[in-house]
Order: sequence, then structure tokens, then C-alpha cells
Amino acid sequence: MAQDPYSTLGVARGASEKDIKSAYRKLAKQLHPDRNQDNPKAGERFAQITNAYDLLSDADKRARFDRGEIDADGNPTGFGGGGGFGGAGGFRGAQGGFRPEDMAGFGGAEGVDLGDMFEGLFGGRARSGFGGGGGFGGHRAPPKGADVQYRLSVSLPDAATCAPQRITLSDGKTIDLKLPAGVDDGTQMRLAGKGQPGPGGPGDALVTISIQAHPFFRREGDAIRLDLPITLEEAVNGAKIRVPTVDGPVMLSVAPNSSSGRTLRLKGKGLTAKDKTRGDQFVTLEVALPEPGSEAAADLAKRLEGWHDPRDLRARFGV
Repeated sequence: MAQDPYSTLGVARGASEKDIKSAYRKLAKQLHPDRNQDNPKAGERFAQITNAYDLLSDADKRARFDRGEIDADGNPTGFGGGGGFGGAGGFRGAQGGFRPEDMAGFGGAEGVDLGDMFEGLFGGRARSGFGGGGGFGGHRAPPKGADVQYRLSVSLPDAATCAPQRITLSDGKTIDLKLPAGVDDGTQMRLAGKGQPGPGGPGDALVTISIQAHPFFRREGDAIRLDLPITLEEAVNGAKIRVPTVDGPVMLSVAPNSSSGRTLRLKGKGLTAKDKTRGDQFVTLEVALPEPGSEAAADLAKRLEGWHDPRDLRARFGV
């Protein structure tokens, strides 16, 4: 049985959705398997916090867990949370078992054949107690097979656009997955019936998403940032230049006399949010001068020979 998800994430039961997400992200950064390759226990702990976040980030699952309808693994807890008839009271059910004093309302426990009584009421002898998973016929549902854990590494552009991903299962079969809107590092997807076989049917496959670092894109929430080098000529005269985005290259207009640090916005070129809207891409210009000793540097020095910029750009610093 999984631990209490609130304890696993280290948050109070009344924690807000923001607090839960913040706690998960903090732990996920510490325990991510890519940062703990020599510590297998970190991988187990990462799976635990991911399972806990999967439950608590789902409003319906969280409410059902708080009411005692499901356990920390998301499995039903029985009749009204495991309390037998009438929840925690009644005949005590699976939690307390039968006690003689519970039969006081039936004239005392002595001389009472419970098997005969329940056989007459329900058509079968109660061999396994009341509601403790055995039912009134004493038969348990056959267990499902074990769940199987998978890790899927996804590129940032694919995560941004929710591009389909192909994964190979333990039985050698491949399936195509559609990434959910708002996918994040540590997001877990459940594939019903894709786990190990069992008497009650196969278990599930649990796929944890790992978003790869990108060589030049940076993610900030649903936005993407890019530092873009431009030449001095493009900065002074202005230009139309090709800019990479997660959807492919686009043309961007650079205004004349653009300085390093100027940031331009490409609307709708960021990541897909949970509401399926797209964030933006922010492009910060960086004027790149020619390498010292290069032909371009020599040509630039020659062109600027005798030219002086009269502005005092550092006057506000008092120097």
C-alpha cells in the first residue's frame, strides 16, 4: 500500500493546488533519476512522489481520497471506506472484525449460529466476515497483474506541441502516445491494461515523462525564451531574419538601431497549457561583434577609424 500522498509530498491536507505543485516540483528536482544515477532509492522515491502528485493534482481523485473512497494507489477501499455496514460503525467490517458485544441487539452472542443466520438472510454462509474484501460468499476478486513503470524522454519542442511519442513496452510491442496538454517534467500517464498479466486481468503501464534540456530554448512556465545573436550590421540597419521556434523557423523583423538585450515576442510559439492555449516565445537580441583578428574585425575597425560616439552612456552611474 502506498504512503499517504500528503505525507509523501510533505504538505498539509488542506494544502492548495499551488502548494502541492510547488512541493512536487521541489522534490522532483532533488530526486530526478537523471541527477541520481548512482542512487536507485532516489528513483523509487521519485516514483512515489509522482504517484502522490498524480492523485492530489486531480481534484476528483483528491476528493475521493479525502472521503476515504479510494486509497493512496487510487484503488477503491470497499463499502464506504472499509467500515462494513454503515462505514466505520455497524458491525465493524474489515477494520475491527466481529465482536460478541456487537450482537447485543440480537439477544446476546451466546448460542447464536451466525453462519445459519446469514445463510438464511443472504442464501450463503458468511465465511469471511462482513465486508472485509471477501464479500458474503467469501470470494475475493482475482488480483490484477502488476503495474509496469516506464520512463519516456521527450524533447522540449515535442512537449511544447504535444507531438505523438512512440514507446516500446516490455512485451516488445510499440504504441503511440499522445502527450497531454500542459505536460511537465514528471507528468505520469497511465495506460490501462498494458502491465503484467494476472488472474484478474493485466495491470497498467505507468509512463513518467522526462523533458530533455534543449541546446538553445529555455522554458519558463508556458513560455519559451531564446537568446538570438545578430550582426552589428543587422542591429544598425535593421533586417528580416530567420528565427528557430518549436514549430519550425519563422521570419522576424529586427528594427533599425536595435541594441543587445532588446526582447521581441512571437505569439503562440510557446508550450501548450492545460487549457490547450499556447504560450509565447520571447527572443532576446544579442549583438555579436566579429572575432578579434578576423577579417571581419579588421574591416569593421577600418570603417570606424576616426569615428567617435559623443554619448555618455555611463553618466547615470556617476563615473
